[in-house]
Amino acid sequence: MFDLVIRNGTIATASDMFAADIGIRDGRIVQIGESLPDGTRTLDATGRYVLPGGIDSHVHMAQPAGEGIRMADGFESGTRSALFGGNTCVLPFCLQQKGQSLREAVTDYHALAEGQCYTDVSFHMIVSDPTPSVLGQELPALVSDGYTSFKVFMTYEGLRLNDAEILATMDVARRTGALVLVHCENEDAIRYLIGQHEEAGDVAPRAHARTRPVVVEREATHRALSLAEVVDVPVVIVHVSNGAAAEEIRTARARGRKVVGETCPQYLMLTADDLDRSNWEGAKFVCSPPPRDKKEQEACWRGIEQGVFDLFSSDHCPFLFDDPAGKLNARGRTSFRHIPNGIPGVETRLPILFSEGFMKGRIDLPRFVALTSTNHARLYGLERKGRIAVGMDADIAIWDPQVRRTIRHADLHDGSDYSPYEGLEVQGWPMTVILGGTVMVHEGALVGSKGQGRHRTRARSPLVG
Repeated sequence: MFDLVIRNGTIATASDMFAADIGIRDGRIVQIGESLPDGTRTLDATGRYVLPGGIDSHVHMAQPAGEGIRMADGFESGTRSALFGGNTCVLPFCLQQKGQSLREAVTDYHALAEGQCYTDVSFHMIVSDPTPSVLGQELPALVSDGYTSFKVFMTYEGLRLNDAEILATMDVARRTGALVLVHCENEDAIRYLIGQHEEAGDVAPRAHARTRPVVVEREATHRALSLAEVVDVPVVIVHVSNGAAAEEIRTARARGRKVVGETCPQYLMLTADDLDRSNWEGAKFVCSPPPRDKKEQEACWRGIEQGVFDLFSSDHCPFLFDDPAGKLNARGRTSFRHIPNGIPGVETRLPILFSEGFMKGRIDLPRFVALTSTNHARLYGLERKGRIAVGMDADIAIWDPQVRRTIRHADLHDGSDYSPYEGLEVQGWPMTVILGGTVMVHEGALVGSKGQGRHRTRARSPLVG
């Protein structure tokens, strides 16, 4: 009757916890109940939590990173690392480069992923060159094809859009039913501060945090929300690092705006002091927005606890540290402004929140499931994912809450050469991970094969109506 049965576990959804068995056939959950008969294979989950597979909706893999710079993860190593971290689906960003057709960018990105994935994937687009043909033809056609979300940047030369371009791009989202994600930092203010620090000779990694203070994120968040209100579209504010930006989200919601907030592990566990480590070690922690301080960490925790943040993502963006094409490239060794922005974290996202959030009593297990899987699936139109229910894809992670581990990069599976969370002790780890009814990781060992993961097109987000 069943291909696979998971027996004796405690199931958690975004709203409930209960003891039951799960019967799986043809990649789907077909029955949930007590004392189900054995399947072709039966797993005993006694003493463990049975959760929906994690969905990390903010990762960067195989993405162009600038002249002479190489991202550490392609789809093979990136999705393998995600899998070991309890994830069964990731949403990477397909970057349109200046002068490139958006359709061409998507086609090229598919070629990089084909046959390489250990998890399912679904692509966001990045619009960096909103030409009339992109906005009038390519973007609407791609949305119609199931690429129902795209990101715009307010920072980084070569990526950022001005306010007029953001408005025009948001208007396409309004007309097509797409969802807009925004990276909120004020590039002009950042460039002003970079100039001041360079003039003073302050070019070590610590200056990265000092030239991207809270105010430049807070101002850009307010502006992004205002632009979305002008066009009357929902918006996702990604990787929020501080209380002031979170308050902008809270205030916009009080005005009746549809706003989704996202935060990440780095804003709960790291601080700007990490960028001030000796021997250029601070380069390992360069990401944007940068980590803040203990006060802002607590503000982000409050945002998680109080519902300001709907999504907990990794913003996995890995580079090698000591490498000519990584963090310490030739120019990166001379100034913070040339250090590639981004840190690895797709494998450690779920264990960190499980340990620091659930096991320490900050959130309950249904809230953990919502923040790490269900909300991502619902928001981004992955209609058969993110829930343990009859008819859903059998994407499941079985967690042992008694396992204690010290995070060491030597034990991880990404393509980088360090973890920003090295030495952090966590309690709880996903020991078995199942993708579409296929056991991919069992008791911490890889048993599934590359290529099992597939690209998934998505429905329109319910946030856009």
